[in-house]
Amino acid sequence: MTGTVFDIGYRNYTGAREGIWRSRRAVFKDGVRIALGLGRGGWAKVLPWAFIMLLAGIGLIMAIVAGAVNRLAGAGQADQMGLPSYGDFYAITAIILFMFAALVAPELLCRDRREGTINLYLVRPLTGTDYVLARWASFVAVMLGAAWLPQIVLFLGLCGGDPDPGKYLGAHWLDIPKFLLSGLVMVAYTTTLALLTASFTTRRALASVFLVGLFVITAPFTMGMSRDIGGDVGAWFSMFDLTNIPLHVVDVIFGTSSDMTEDAPARIFTSASLVGWYFLWVLAPGALLWWRYRRLTP
Repeated sequence: MTGTVFDIGYRNYTGAREGIWRSRRAVFKDGVRIALGLGRGGWAKVLPWAFIMLLAGIGLIMAIVAGAVNRLAGAGQADQMGLPSYGDFYAITAIILFMFAALVAPELLCRDRREGTINLYLVRPLTGTDYVLARWASFVAVMLGAAWLPQIVLFLGLCGGDPDPGKYLGAHWLDIPKFLLSGLVMVAYTTTLALLTASFTTRRALASVFLVGLFVITAPFTMGMSRDIGGDVGAWFSMFDLTNIPLHVVDVIFGTSSDMTEDAPARIFTSASLVGWYFLWVLAPGALLWWRYRRLTP
């Protein structure tokens, strides 16, 4: 009786042991790639990049128009004419940001559960909490890029279009942290609601349709009901306009009101109430999203 010994090359791992953070970063990077359609077919890239280019295009158009007015009519004329600027950008593009989140975010969760890939992610030591936080952070990163890029384009355009760019920069540099914070306000809200909705189904299309309907229907419905009811009760009813919830906080940050919110009955409430209501709509859905994933095991 004879036998053969095969040397198949097994060797001990001698590299660095990166621990749990390596797994978290891997899920985060994969989420960014999924959201942007990287490493996938051409059609997967069309939707996210179309939204990004559309948002950047709006910022560029606003910069060109305001810059031309300041060059031709004199410094500061764009502001005096009431042309849209940083505080108005998110009101103009809010529905685009909501649509972006509704159509793209569900892809980060629905496919993993439908195809059973999440069972591979949840091999120890990665937990459901690690997974969902990494996915949430990955889409926040993508959405922040989409929200901040147009504002940066607008700022550079207005700065370069001003007859005295240095003077403009000195007078408006505080707008930078304001539009960055406002972008974070919009993104944290839309990402949390979109991923929470996606956590209830394995079908991306179903989550997207529900979210689009939610954002589109609540605005006219709540506004109509609040005006019919009137008074403080009507104002409270208008607080459920999902589109305006983050926009009220943007108004607080810039100290102005946009065309979307200037006639909203909810404006009778204090800034603290509007900000607190916003945090309730971010933290409560966020906690529910975490609760749904925290006990998942492979």
